[in-house]
Amino acid sequence: MIKERRQLNRVDYESKSVIVLPDTADKYIGTTKNISPLGIAIIVPEDTPSLLGKSVIIVAETLIMYADAVREDPSENGQRVVAFTAKRFTQDVLEYLFEHISPQDTK
Repeated sequence: MIKERRQLNRVDYESKSVIVLPDTADKYIGTTKNISPLGIAIIVPEDTPSLLGKSVIIVAETLIMYADAVREDPSENGQRVVAFTAKRFTQDVLEYLFEHISPQDTK
């Protein structure tokens, strides 16, 4: 049997991020901490409501990810690190994305 040598580890990646709740269109700004094809961790300010258990759309520079918030850990200065696990886009979420992209947003 051949042993798989590749791994999908998270790598440090710092960029501004926007977390969108598709159900309510609420948006929260954060800073990406690390990323992999299977998930992402984002540092959010202390006044950001808990996202645990919610499905969100994340935009971080050239990346768009649909994900579930699976963990929240305290960080320095009262901030929190929210861990997200990626999941497949549903038809509803794709329609939401394209309905909310307007020519004004592409400038």
